[in-house]
Parts: sequence; structure tokens; C-alpha cells
Amino acid sequence: MPPLNASPDPRTLTQDRLLDGRLTLVQVAKGYRAGLDAALLAAACDAPAGARVVEAGCGVGGALLAAAFRQPNVRFTGLERNPEAAALARRNAEANGLAGRVEIVDADIATPFSRLGLAPFDAAISNPPFFDDPATLRAPHPAKREAWMAEGGLAAWTGFLSKSVREGGAITMIHQAERLADLLALLAAKCGSFQVRPIHPHADAPAKRVLVRAIKTGKAPLRLLPPLVLHPREGAKHTDEAEAILRGRAGLDWR
Repeated sequence: MPPLNASPDPRTLTQDRLLDGRLTLVQVAKGYRAGLDAALLAAACDAPAGARVVEAGCGVGGALLAAAFRQPNVRFTGLERNPEAAALARRNAEANGLAGRVEIVDADIATPFSRLGLAPFDAAISNPPFFDDPATLRAPHPAKREAWMAEGGLAAWTGFLSKSVREGGAITMIHQAERLADLLALLAAKCGSFQVRPIHPHADAPAKRVLVRAIKTGKAPLRLLPPLVLHPREGAKHTDEAEAILRGRAGLDWR
């Protein structure tokens, strides 16, 4: 693996370890960094052996590579419009021995999926930007803007993901809990069989995130699954369930 700062990107890079140290991720020190949301999204990806999975907006590969590491019999494609992030994602895939199963494509979700020259996938995952309107929050660091602000709004992301999978394919997203109604309404145009798993910071606190899984052309009733609680009020940093998931010892199933 090349030295950490042997990169055309002049910003400082860091080398971080995921999944109990088994996965290495090089990413920018300042700006958007893969974290808890990426780890949870990867744990919620449950594609069967032989499947093809796409991640829209893969960044440097935090969720994509963790999902690929967890599922050795699945092939993954990451779509990323930022050329620096895409280059780091390729570097990370190679450094972790995953380049044979992980492809990074320079692409923007603003481009219709049909123009990318890719066959529909069996499943899609995504952690789209949380905000549509810059006026809703204090201006983010310029390096974080692309990750925080959704050009075209959440509708652009859900529309792209719906086109990216075959009929019967699964779409899994993580987002702010307050946007759950928007997510369901937007995905309902093409999808059904919704499953929702709330993510609570503490057992006695409201959910801050939701994981949503939808099936293209699915018809089953919506299912609200048991929540994942991340932190106890005292003692350890994470609950036993969250710790097992973050270390790669357990996944987030949809049963």
C-alpha cells in the first residue's frame, strides 16, 4: 500500500480501521468522513450469494467495502461523482484485497441510470445527503457540502435507486428519522414491502436515524422492526448489540 500522503489530493489523509481492525480505510482528515451511519448501512446489506449490489454515493468506500468484507460471495459497485473520493475508494478496495469484487464508477445520480451502461442490480444501498435546503442549517465545511446537501432533493436519490435495481430488488437506505415519511412517500411510487428499523441513541431517547428497506414492486405490508439502541446511559460506550454490529460480529437482519 502506498504511503498515506502519496496522493494527488494535498489534504491530509488518515488511516482508520473498521470491523475490529480487519478493514482499513484511508480518508480525508477534514471534511466528510465515513462513520457510524456507514457502518450500520453495511451491516444492513443482506444480499444473497451471487448477487450484484450498487451503492449510490459511495464516497471513499466506508459502507461499500464494509459490506463487501461482510459478504464475500457478493459483487459490489460504488458510484461516486467526486473524483478524489472515487480514487480513494479504489485505493481502499485494492489495499483491502477487495478490488476483484468491488468496482468504483465515476457517476452522478443526476445522470439517469439508463445512461450509465450498467445492468440493473439485485440490491442497492445508500446514505444520501440529509439536507435539501442550505437555509435549513449553518453552512457546512466546504469539504462536507456534497455529503450534506442533496442536489435535486431526496426525490433525486430515491428515483435513481428505484431505477438501479431489477423488479424484486431491495433498496436499503439510512437517513434521519424525521425524514421517514418523505422516504416512504417517495419510494412508494415504485416500491413496497417496506421494513423500518429505528436507531435510537439511548433506550429512553427518540430515534435519530432509520434504516429503511424497500422491495421494487413489493406488495407486502409495512413492518416496523425492533429498534437498535446504540448507547447505554452508563458503563460501556455501546450496547452489546451495537458493539457486535460495529465490530462485524453480527449483522442487522430484516426479520
